[in-house]
Amino acid sequence: MNKVYKTILSASAALIVAGATMVPANVLAWGDSANGRKTYTLAQINAGALGNTITFNSITNGKIGDERNFVGAKLSSSTSTTWNADSIAVKDGETYTIRLYVHNNNPKGTAAIAENVMAYFSLPTTVAKEQTIIGYLNSSNANPGRIWDEVKLTSSEDFYIEYVAGSATYTNTKMGSVKITDNVITSAGATLGYEALNGKIPGCYEYDGQVTIQVKVHTSVTTKLSKTVRIKGEKGWNESVDAKIGDEVEYQIEYKNLADAQANNVMIRDILPTNMEYVKGSTMLYNSNYQSGVKVTDDTVTTTGINIGSYAAKGNAYVRFTAKVVNKSLACGSNQLVNWASATVNSGVFKDDASVMVVRDDETCKKEDPKDPEPTPTKIVETGAGEVAGAALGAGALTTALGYFIASRKKLM
Repeated sequence: MNKVYKTILSASAALIVAGATMVPANVLAWGDSANGRKTYTLAQINAGALGNTITFNSITNGKIGDERNFVGAKLSSSTSTTWNADSIAVKDGETYTIRLYVHNNNPKGTAAIAENVMAYFSLPTTVAKEQTIIGYLNSSNANPGRIWDEVKLTSSEDFYIEYVAGSATYTNTKMGSVKITDNVITSAGATLGYEALNGKIPGCYEYDGQVTIQVKVHTSVTTKLSKTVRIKGEKGWNESVDAKIGDEVEYQIEYKNLADAQANNVMIRDILPTNMEYVKGSTMLYNSNYQSGVKVTDDTVTTTGINIGSYAAKGNAYVRFTAKVVNKSLACGSNQLVNWASATVNSGVFKDDASVMVVRDDETCKKEDPKDPEPTPTKIVETGAGEVAGAALGAGALTTALGYFIASRKKLM
């Protein structure tokens, strides 16, 4: 049965992008595998202009405005429903959400199902004052089979962007918001869908959706430092995980030399918060000399730090170690255990953090007087950035890694 598009947006508009973008005076930065896809108005679609053809994001007066501008960005902490469709000014340390809108324009609903629908983003890896993120949408039976659009991130300073691991989601009216694979930032892409992530999306607004990812902005042009965490034994890395007392977690610190010159005697140190204990003998180093990893004999990564050697321009390394959640001073209820990693490079100190969330609900907590008028505040356990900045030098250099080490996180899983 044909669906009729209404000029006034349907109820599904509120879920995705109510009032998201205005129709731009000029449509920029979009493309397709047909080298110029046809566009339609809602009136033309309702009059049967598509017939049995399946096409995506080709309505010029749809509920996000001109659907060819289907990739947008906004500050992640913003409550605004407005997406910047062409460009957005960014700041150091801020996290931004990138949106890719997905709409099968055929009004025939389940009689016009797009097959093998998948999306992916191309993220820049350079340092510049402007970074362009391109979003791609593919379908095996759509015409065109691939479409793309871009959004630019701009700053008065040189910067690079870091993908926030685990941030990729797909949202629609049927499934709500569901996690999708981090392959969405590779050409392998992430499969989408309506009732399940099976690649099938019927036509019309009630079946539309959006892919979102998050990226973090860094203006340091000489060093990249990224700290992530996961429950031991699991795959994938995150900026925060939920854990229980007694659980072991793995921390990963990624270092990359973004300068043009070699960086010598790079020191890596991690400051564990109270209630996290380092597991002795667990530190591993991965770089161009040790692509499968080598055990670090000094258990000093959480005390004086370790010297991971020297790195040529664009050279990189990963340091991993394990820590255990313990109860030394956990408050009843939710506890955020934040720890900081630092890299000391040519007298400069670069920092990033990761969190472990722990809920304490033991018998002692349950016996607390429920009539107590003064609630127990949630305790935030965090080591300060100032403590990290005072990271001490450790033992001698483990190795000199002058070549590139470009193994991805997926290869290190």
